[in-house]
Amino acid sequence: MATPNAFKIVETTIAEIHAAYRAGVLTARQLVQMYLDRIEAYDKKGPAINALVSLNPKALEEADRLDAAWRAKGPVGPLHGIPLIMKDQGDVKEMPTTLGSVLFKGHMPGRDSFVVARLKEAGAIFLGKATLGELGAGDTHGSLFGSTRNVYDLERTAGGSSGGSGAAASANFCAVAIGQEGFASIRRPAIWNGVVGMRPTAGLVSRGGVFAGWPSINGSLGPMARTVTDLALVLDSMVGYDPTDPITARGVGHAPKSYAALLDKGALKGARIGILREPIGFDTEPGSQDFHRVTEVFDKAVADIRAAGAEIVDPVVIPDLNRLLALRAGSNEDEDDSFREYVKGSANPPFATRREAMASPLFQQVLRSNRARWEKNHTPEAHHGYLKARELLMTLFLKVMADYRLDAIVHKAVEHTATLIKDGVNPPFVDQKGVPHLNTFLVFVPSIVVPAGFTKDNRAAGITFLGRPYDDANMIRFAYAYEQATRHRRAPTATP
Repeated sequence: MATPNAFKIVETTIAEIHAAYRAGVLTARQLVQMYLDRIEAYDKKGPAINALVSLNPKALEEADRLDAAWRAKGPVGPLHGIPLIMKDQGDVKEMPTTLGSVLFKGHMPGRDSFVVARLKEAGAIFLGKATLGELGAGDTHGSLFGSTRNVYDLERTAGGSSGGSGAAASANFCAVAIGQEGFASIRRPAIWNGVVGMRPTAGLVSRGGVFAGWPSINGSLGPMARTVTDLALVLDSMVGYDPTDPITARGVGHAPKSYAALLDKGALKGARIGILREPIGFDTEPGSQDFHRVTEVFDKAVADIRAAGAEIVDPVVIPDLNRLLALRAGSNEDEDDSFREYVKGSANPPFATRREAMASPLFQQVLRSNRARWEKNHTPEAHHGYLKARELLMTLFLKVMADYRLDAIVHKAVEHTATLIKDGVNPPFVDQKGVPHLNTFLVFVPSIVVPAGFTKDNRAAGITFLGRPYDDANMIRFAYAYEQATRHRRAPTATP
C-alpha cells in the first residue's frame, strides 16, 4: 500500500476520499491520523486557530472498525470513513458537551444526539467538538477556551456561534463540520472563514440531544463544508423524523431522496432571482467603508449570477421589512423549557434548570454579553408582538416571491467583514456585526451561503440564496451552480 503522504488532504472532498479508499491508497485510520496531525500542528500551536474544545479519544478505534468493515463487505454507508467535527452544542457519546462554558466543563451526556447517530450510521467518524459562542450565542468567545481565530486574519473573529465549525472546515481539520444556527450562527462563520454553510428549513433536521432545541423552534443544525457537493452529501444523512423533536413532523415528505443527486451546474439558467439590497444586518453601518467594500463583492456576484443564465430582478423590496425585523423577541418560558428538555436526556447534567445555572458562582465567569442574553427578561407582550410580526413578514415575503415569480432571493451573506477579536471581548464589545437574520426570523425558509470572493482589503465575503419553505433542494442547486461558475473558495495560508 502507498504511504498516506501520497494522499493530498488539503481541500480534499468526500468523493476523493472514497476514491482513495477504493484504490487501496488510503485507510480510514490513516486519514483520521492525518487530520489529527493537522489539528496538533495548527489548532493550539502555530497560528493557534483554537477551533476545537475536545478530541474524540476513540476516533482511531472507530476508524479501525470501519476499515475492517470495508475489507469484509465494503462501505457501511454513504459517509464511510468521512471525518466530521461537531459544534460543541450537540451530544457525541465519546466527548463532553461543554457549550464552551465553565458552567458545563466536564459535562458528559453519555449519548449521541439524533443527528450524530444518523451520521455515524452512515459511516462518519467524529474527530472532535468545535468551539462556539459561549452557551450557543454570539461570536466565538467562551470562558472555557478563549477566542477562535479567523483563518484568513488571525487578529479577527471566526464569527459565531458556530465559529469553531467554520474555522475547522476551512483549515482542513475535517472533511465537513456541523454547525447550529438560531440567529446567524452557521451563515456568518461560514462566510467569514470562506466555506459553504446552510441552515435548512426548520423541521428537516432534528435537534434531539442538542442544546437549545425543542420547544424553541428557531435553532437548526446544518452542514458547513468546503464545497456545496460535500454539504449536500452530509445533509442527505442528517434529515429525518425524530419523535423527540416534534418540529421534525413538519419536515416529513419534504425532503428528496438525495439533495446531492439533484446538483446541476446549469441550475441558474432561466431561474428568476430577486436581489434584496435593503440593509438588514444586525448593527450594520451602511455608510462605512467596510460595508461599501462588501457591496462591491456583492455587485460582482449579482453579475456572475446573471452571466450564469439567471433572470435578475434588481432590486426587490419586502414591505415593512426592517420595522418587522426590529420586533424580534425571545421567550423566557421557551428557553427554560428547552433547557430542561435538553438536560433531562443527559446522563450527567450539571444543572436541572437555567435558573440553577445562573445561581452558580461559575455564572459570573460567563462572558458579559452571554450572561446578558440569559438574564434578559422577554415580556410575553413583546414575544406575542414578535410572533405576529413573523407571520406577517412570512406572508409579505411569499407575496413578493409570487408577485415577481421568483425562484429565490439573493442578499449579502453578511453586510460587514470579520471584526477584531479585541473589539469583541473588550469595549465596544462588537458582536455579530452586519448579519441578516431574515431567515431565522421567518424560521421555515431555507438559507445557504456561498463564498463570493474577497474585499479589496482581503476579507472574505459571500452571498445567500433564500427560498420558499422546504425548497432546500433548489437553494442548494443554485448555490452549486454559482460555486461552479465562480470557484471563489480559497484555502487559508495560515494552515498550509
